[in-house]
Amino acid sequence: MRTIGVLVLPGSRMFDVAVVGEVWGVGRVDAGVGPFEVRMCAPDGVSTPVHPFGVIPATHDLSGLVDCDLVVVPGRVDPFQPVPAVAVEALRDFGGAIAALCSGAFTLAAAGLLDGLPATTHWMLLDALAERAPAVDVRHDVLFTSEGRVLTSAGVVGGFDLCLHLVRRELGADAAATLARRLVMPPVRHGDQRQYVEPPLPSRPGSGIAATVDWAVDRLADPIGVADLAAHAGLSERTFHRTWLAVTGSTPGRWLQTQRVLLAQRLLETTDLPVDRVAERAGLGTAANLRRRLRAELGVAPDAYRRTFRVPA
Repeated sequence: MRTIGVLVLPGSRMFDVAVVGEVWGVGRVDAGVGPFEVRMCAPDGVSTPVHPFGVIPATHDLSGLVDCDLVVVPGRVDPFQPVPAVAVEALRDFGGAIAALCSGAFTLAAAGLLDGLPATTHWMLLDALAERAPAVDVRHDVLFTSEGRVLTSAGVVGGFDLCLHLVRRELGADAAATLARRLVMPPVRHGDQRQYVEPPLPSRPGSGIAATVDWAVDRLADPIGVADLAAHAGLSERTFHRTWLAVTGSTPGRWLQTQRVLLAQRLLETTDLPVDRVAERAGLGTAANLRRRLRAELGVAPDAYRRTFRVPA
């Protein structure tokens, strides 16, 4: 993998283009990585405005993609904007590896290159990708996908994860580790992008059971269950379950579990409590149970989550 082509369209995200520049555009022959040729390929070979500011001078028109070893497709500030027909044709005609960074997955989807394949994108756009491209197997819980010659990455910094994966795949683990040191980042990040999704505030359903929600949120550390929620609401468990599901879209048991995980996240972010105390305060019982739940929900262990998101006092 020596020649990398970047598909530059109007509104391409400058950060994604810069990721390619940092990984393949900087000479690191002294460290045994490279040299590489990076081509900036734009329709008609013209300079292209990128987001949030700046202009990328094209080195090639789209014919420059033909003999590349890898084509990288940056995300665009408006991923729903139509993809130029000439770009769609160029992507379909290219037979080598193609990597989409962040919302660049929408560009590949528009060209039909993701049909039947796993793909991901920024967590805020996952549902939109699934809606617009129903033939795509949208993955919510990964930093990147790599099946065959078409690859996609999660949002923003996820582009670095994917590019390091490509370096590791083509040049070996030593080259990827060397490059990661130069970039001051881990060669492989733990977990997945679920841990970066903004935790929602506890949901407040309709007025009929809102008081029960408030009551439960204040008692998450206690061993309350669905029977206790129903009793507080003054309803039979069967009626309560049906009412809660209709209003919230979630079962009462699932809602309790979600709120306890959210509380554990906040405690890990804002306190220095030991993991076992976090588990108790969040109503998850033991440190082992907290680890299981956090791995299931976020794909990461409590200690790793805390290192990433701990808010200094």
